[in-house]
Amino acid sequence: MAAPGSALNCEDFAEFQELLRVMRTIDDRIVHELNTTVPTASFAGKVDARQTCEELHHSLTEAHESRERIIKSCIAQTSNVVKLLQEERKKSLDDITLLKQLRKEQTKLKLMQSELNVEEVVNDRSWKIFNERCRTHYKPPKTQ
Repeated sequence: MAAPGSALNCEDFAEFQELLRVMRTIDDRIVHELNTTVPTASFAGKVDARQTCEELHHSLTEAHESRERIIKSCIAQTSNVVKLLQEERKKSLDDITLLKQLRKEQTKLKLMQSELNVEEVVNDRSWKIFNERCRTHYKPPKTQ
């Protein structure tokens, strides 16, 4: 799942979180998706479970990689802003406005870094559910 619509905005943390929330929809709905597309033993002949699991694996992998790329990109952008503000701060130690801006950017950076941990939990949960339901139908290729 690609990033919706417009260009990535890392300046507004609320917008950043909303983008991630929308992009995590596939993970939030994985149980429902598997329940409606992967058949139980009694319906195994009516649906190609292998193809369904393969497509879901591809979608999950793509969504996880896309979100991780976005999070790391925003972390890098915000880190650069923090570094620039720290350099400016060294030049003018008594500028309160600059100090407030620096603290705000540092807080945003910490929140973005914590999204990597959230992402890990979300991904682990999704893969656990996927493997429970699809392991008999589809064996994903080994990744490095």
